[in-house]
Amino acid sequence: MLERAACPTGKRFVLVRDADKKGLRLRVTAAGGKHWQFETRLRSGKLFTRALGEWPTISIEQARRAAHELRGMTEQGSDPREAERVKRDAAKALAAEDAARKLTVGEVWPLYLANGRPKRRDAWKPGYRADLETMASPGGAEKKRGRGLTRPGPLFPLLALPLAKVDEDSLKIWYDGEAKKGKHQAARALMMFRGFLRWCSARPEYRDLTDRDAGKAAAILEGLPGSTRRTDALEAAQVAGWWTGAEQLSNRTAGAYLRALLLTGARREELAGLTWTNIDFQWRKLTIADKVDDTRTIPLTPYLAHLLASLPRRNDFVFASTGKAGRIADARASHAKALQSAAIDGLTIHGLRRSFSLLGEAAGAPAGAIAQVMGHKPSATAEGYRPRSIDALRPFLEQIETHILALAGVKFDASKEPTPLRAVA
Repeated sequence: MLERAACPTGKRFVLVRDADKKGLRLRVTAAGGKHWQFETRLRSGKLFTRALGEWPTISIEQARRAAHELRGMTEQGSDPREAERVKRDAAKALAAEDAARKLTVGEVWPLYLANGRPKRRDAWKPGYRADLETMASPGGAEKKRGRGLTRPGPLFPLLALPLAKVDEDSLKIWYDGEAKKGKHQAARALMMFRGFLRWCSARPEYRDLTDRDAGKAAAILEGLPGSTRRTDALEAAQVAGWWTGAEQLSNRTAGAYLRALLLTGARREELAGLTWTNIDFQWRKLTIADKVDDTRTIPLTPYLAHLLASLPRRNDFVFASTGKAGRIADARASHAKALQSAAIDGLTIHGLRRSFSLLGEAAGAPAGAIAQVMGHKPSATAEGYRPRSIDALRPFLEQIETHILALAGVKFDASKEPTPLRAVA
């Protein structure tokens, strides 16, 4: 019978209704097409029509089963379209949840680097951002110093983990493996990763996937190396030997850099990045990078001015080098030679910063002035924080410099003008 169904001449289509299933019909077009349809009125009064497929691809039995299901829904007051929408939404939500559960740390990590700035800052400090990238690097690159390829960073194994599976157990397994290579490096990587977890837990899209406290589990913390606070610093009697050792280094730039660290109390990276444009020889000021603020400006003391002006001008950096960075990168080897010549053991480069603070106190400078020159946070000052102008700081820093030079046995005429800069090709 369905084979013989045809559209009358002069009409576009005809509807052939099924006698057994109310609402089911076959739409036969003038071109010979035959398509199943179901049509009924919803309780709201709206007409509901649904295409069921083309005959004979869809048989009459299949069309009747589909029509039966649709009629059952509509007679119970349901709109099949709404039910299907709910079903689709549920399927999408389930798929989204499944995708989220498979979201890896490596997929979120670049977003953390781009947007996870620390509190009260507009962006990462360049040095810390570089450390984050190094910690998660895959390795395999040519070493900048020495031969061979770099190893993967401590955080690299975590990048493959789904974020939702980063828990106490997975972190413990990771940390124990990295600690065998180096406990302190593994501990620093853990601290960095805890910052990543805090950032993820603060974002709605990652909050339900993140175990914020996974890195604080007792099983992990008990394996961390002890935090021994360094106290190394130059004693007054050691200043002369150390100074002579630094002054006699074959690398004049390294020698000047080490002495400048002692005379300013600056952090090593703060001074290593010093450029000639940061020095104001006319008004005797020095602007350096700062860990707390972007920069800080301190007085340029007489001896330091002579010391810096005597350096050759090879490029934009004051403490220039022929390496890729164009500036001094690691002065530990030079410092070791100075220590050896002075028979001093255990003094780190950061110990020069502590030495400045202790020698400054011995010189009689106020604790607040010393802290301001060093770039300490206000809460770290002993006398209460009262920011001083450059001119107000100048006599105290000159007082410290005079005391250090006296201990070093350096005779210096502060009335002399700094040696003119000379360019070096």
